[in-house]
Amino acid sequence: MATRFILSDYVERAMANAVYDKLEDGTFAGRIPQCKGVVAFAPSLRKCEAELRSTLEDWIFVGLKLGHRLPILGGINLNKEPNHARMVAHQAA
Repeated sequence: MATRFILSDYVERAMANAVYDKLEDGTFAGRIPQCKGVVAFAPSLRKCEAELRSTLEDWIFVGLKLGHRLPILGGINLNKEPNHARMVAHQAA
């Protein structure tokens, strides 16, 4: 049985929404419309995809660290409070 990771699934779902454009100079631009600010530029489509994935991963980690609200993609909500935090809040009430 393969192990599944929620962040990996989130990245895959986000990448499935990626949009690429070939620019006038022959290079490529990529973006993920649901993830504001996640853009990449590269000389080839393959490199653009790799750069976009790297940018997306960094964007997710920074967003989680800073408490930014991330879009829900394919039913995956990274904004949920961890179970242990809910238990502590419930016990304090």
